[in-house]
Amino acid sequence: MKVTVLVGGVGGARFLLGVQQLLGLGQFAAGDVYPGEASHELTAVVNIGDDAWIHGLRVCPDLDTCMYTLGGGVDPQRGWGHRNETWHAMQELARYGVQPDWFELGDRDIATHLVRTQMLRAGYPLSQVTAALCDRWQPGARLLPTTDDRCETHVVITDPADDSRRAIHFQEWWVRYRAQVPTHSFAFVGAEKASAATEAVAAIADADVVLLAPSNPVVSIGAILAVPGIRGALRTATAPIVGYSPIIGGKPLRGMADACLRVIGVESSAEAVGRHYGARRATGILDCWLVHEGDRAEVDGVAVRSIPLLMSDPKATAEMVSAGLQLAGVAA
Repeated sequence: MKVTVLVGGVGGARFLLGVQQLLGLGQFAAGDVYPGEASHELTAVVNIGDDAWIHGLRVCPDLDTCMYTLGGGVDPQRGWGHRNETWHAMQELARYGVQPDWFELGDRDIATHLVRTQMLRAGYPLSQVTAALCDRWQPGARLLPTTDDRCETHVVITDPADDSRRAIHFQEWWVRYRAQVPTHSFAFVGAEKASAATEAVAAIADADVVLLAPSNPVVSIGAILAVPGIRGALRTATAPIVGYSPIIGGKPLRGMADACLRVIGVESSAEAVGRHYGARRATGILDCWLVHEGDRAEVDGVAVRSIPLLMSDPKATAEMVSAGLQLAGVAA
């Protein structure tokens, strides 16, 4: 069975752990809860809209979070970065007064960014760089950037310093300002010249089922869909497309999806997000939509089911994935 998942950062990485447990892949290959078959394949098409140049290094937060999480090296408390991280480089940069001082890179994490930056400057595309980095981590899944081209998420805000409108990188809006500044719109810079990575399009076309992780629908899944070629690949895929609501009881469990939805005029509810994605039989991308028990959603042309959507551990997440496959008529 071939499973392709569109994912963002921390929540998306945890969702992938559940898919792995269900299929018996990665660190769950020897598990006895959901024994899998060696023939199962898991591919993640990962958001690169958060990518940024920080201190001269190319940082890919979502790719790295997925890689560290599936590779068993993520910090369990934060959900991102290395476990047992140290911060000597950032402390020294602070003594020099180097900006930005609001984005922290751990010492071990810097090694990943150094390798990536060197390979990118040598002319390797991001997809090949990611594959090389994964050789070290052995994540048990194929991690693919949505595109090898630049396609960064920027945010138009009212600058708190002088009340002028300006565009800033998503990382500054998210990390520095915590989305707590007047915000007007999102822009996917470079999208007009980008094209979906060939492997990403093929992973969607060849899949037996395509899953949309419960990642941020605007700046994670939305940023993936902004890359030309991805939406078309989803709409023409032969596999069913199953989405999972990131909104439970009107709120995101993690992150600031509600702030992002508010900017684009979408209500923070499972139903509104499902309608935002839309049905494939119309002009959207969904065949099935999973919402949390107690939430209700009616999305024309989409099969909807209410199940527990709390990703408390990989086993619970595997149950979510299994329910989605059942709704789509696909058996693992």
